[in-house]
Amino acid sequence: MHFTRRLLDPHRCGLIVALSVLAASAAAVSCSSSDDPSESPPADAGVDGADTDASDAAVDSSDRDASTFDGKPRPVVCESSPCATALVTTLGRSVEERAEGFCVLLDDGTVACWGANGAGQLGRGEGEQEALVDSSTAAKVVGLSSITSLDHTCAVDKSGSVWCWGTGPFSWTEDGGVVAATYTTPVRLDLPPVTKVARSFATACAVVGGDVRCWGSNALGQLGPMTETFNGEPERAPLPDGAAPAALEVGNATFVLREDGSVVSWGGNPGIGRVSPSFPDPLPQLVSLASVTQIDSAYDNTCAVANGIGYCWGARVLPIEGTVLERALPEPVAAPERLVQIATTRSKSVFLLPDTVREFTPFRWCAVGESGSAYCWGFNESGQAGSGTEEYAPRAVRVSGLPEGIAVAQVKTTVNTTCALLTNGRVYCWGSNFNGQLGNGLNRGKSLAPTAVVLP
Repeated sequence: MHFTRRLLDPHRCGLIVALSVLAASAAAVSCSSSDDPSESPPADAGVDGADTDASDAAVDSSDRDASTFDGKPRPVVCESSPCATALVTTLGRSVEERAEGFCVLLDDGTVACWGANGAGQLGRGEGEQEALVDSSTAAKVVGLSSITSLDHTCAVDKSGSVWCWGTGPFSWTEDGGVVAATYTTPVRLDLPPVTKVARSFATACAVVGGDVRCWGSNALGQLGPMTETFNGEPERAPLPDGAAPAALEVGNATFVLREDGSVVSWGGNPGIGRVSPSFPDPLPQLVSLASVTQIDSAYDNTCAVANGIGYCWGARVLPIEGTVLERALPEPVAAPERLVQIATTRSKSVFLLPDTVREFTPFRWCAVGESGSAYCWGFNESGQAGSGTEEYAPRAVRVSGLPEGIAVAQVKTTVNTTCALLTNGRVYCWGSNFNGQLGNGLNRGKSLAPTAVVLP
């Protein structure tokens, strides 16, 4: 059922610099290498062996750079069913909409979602009224099977078919138009077999063979030069020569992570993570990061893990009146240990003339360390940083309240809520429950401690 609507080099500093609102507005961090590297926890620290915060985490990165670190998130080993093997966030109709939710890939090849559903992003496929109601109970997306990977509300099955639901650029017409429709059940996209798919609010991309093809909105040059006319069908991105695409990430800009750890970007600028005279920049070019193992993008903010170090960049915002935070290029983030995965959220500023801040949602991030511990920092109004308080977290704090002795495989963030996938296939969430995004069967409220999601 659907409702149609037509339409500086980051390595210049030897220290890992804390990327937080408070740190950004404070004095510059020294780039000397005199700090004691022993303050960093040992690489073989257990789940409970990491520091609880990053107050002394500005450690010399030269030791980390001495040998390549290509750590990956720990694999999920299912103990029983239901068991989640991958975790993603959902998307609403637009970035302005407060619509938060999550989906998981289950070990039987199906997908389950919970949280906001105003755009049909839960894929419930029921009657028109029921289908668009938020739900704090995780339930399976109708009609999906044999799924191998997810990105927001798009999935790839073992045959290479792409299935998407919710609102998005899911189809195109013969006259060159792109149809933006709200689907409460998944629709199969008219694409050749793909290996990866990624989407944002208005643009999507897929890996087809060795090519990357994108479709949807070109408002930020995501498809190519804005002076050209596109026929609505997926456009082949003119990638520079190099290794084959290994992963995709789409926000205001599009990122292709290649098998050799290099990254190519184009689209919204700032946001592409590299120096360019074009705003936006529609031509794919290399980002000056090497040995990248993972990327996460949320609208105007992007983070990546390279050689165990987290880097973030994106929008120019005013976190404190009169203070400008520039993050056009990747900046290293402070963490108590080497990272294997990082997640970011969008930021939001609303201004009243003349340039005074009326509403501001600060930056927020979470990450998984080499030890399997989860860390969060930044915006914490609903306890989404996992510190057990509602105080802003200027430094990375280790999430408390998760089951002891079980590592975190993956963490995902929305503005107000965080969820973690553990290596035993269980999912825990904390923070706001405004849209039912805690998945605990309760309505509204919040939780400062991680609560278990009841999987179907």
